[in-house]
Parts: sequence; C-alpha cells; structure tokens
Amino acid sequence: MSNIAITTGRVLLGLYFLLPGLMKAAGPAQTVAYMESHNIGFAAPLMWIATVTNILGGLLLLSGRHVKFVAYGFVIYVLLGNVMLHDFWNIGPDMVERETQNFIKNLGILAGLLVLAGQAPARSLSPAGLLRSDASATA
Repeated sequence: MSNIAITTGRVLLGLYFLLPGLMKAAGPAQTVAYMESHNIGFAAPLMWIATVTNILGGLLLLSGRHVKFVAYGFVIYVLLGNVMLHDFWNIGPDMVERETQNFIKNLGILAGLLVLAGQAPARSLSPAGLLRSDASATA
C-alpha cells in the first residue's frame, strides 16, 4: 500500500474520532441524553470515558503513535457503540433507516481501522516510547 494512502487514511480516522470527542467535551448534556435515551446506565461517567478515548485516541492516530494498539482499541469501541447506540432492531419505524445507515457506516469505519491495525507495526506500550512515532520507534 502507498504510504500516502495509509497516512491519509490514518489522519482521516484520527479526525473522525478527535472531532466528536471535542464536541462531546463542549456539550456533554446532549451526549448523555442520547445515551440515556438508549437506556445506558452510568451515562455521564461513560460519556466522559468516551470523550477522553475519542480525544486521546484521535490524537495518537493523527500523530502516528501506537497506531496498532489504538486502532484495535477503536475496533472494540465502534462495536460497542454500534450495538448500544445504533440498535436499529430495537428502534421505532421512524428511526430505523437512519440507525441502520449509521450501523453500516460504522462497519465501514471498523474495516478501515482493521486495515490500519493490520499494516501498523507492533510495539511495546512503554512510557519511554510514548512520545516517539511508530516510524521512529521501529526504525
């Protein structure tokens, strides 16, 4: 695969997670209300965990650090979000089309994360290497 294509995909996926994380931080009540509308318990603390995950994970993807670890982490995150928040099989007829589309879109995001994880180098999660990019840590 082309390094330009992989880098562009990694940056776009990083933005896909970073920007919603910043939006959650700026307006937490809306996200908590959405989670509560799906009967998710402990919505407020989970919203803050999701916010931090989005922001830190997005920044790590953007900077090319621990890409394999972050991409696999986001695979789990997307699967949980899909099942818990885009459960089109439990929604009234007026929202089925929208939630089905969101569910399928997220599967596409998940596919991109798997491709990214599959091409990224594996590396240890040592604190000393946290600030080094994957490229410099494996060179």
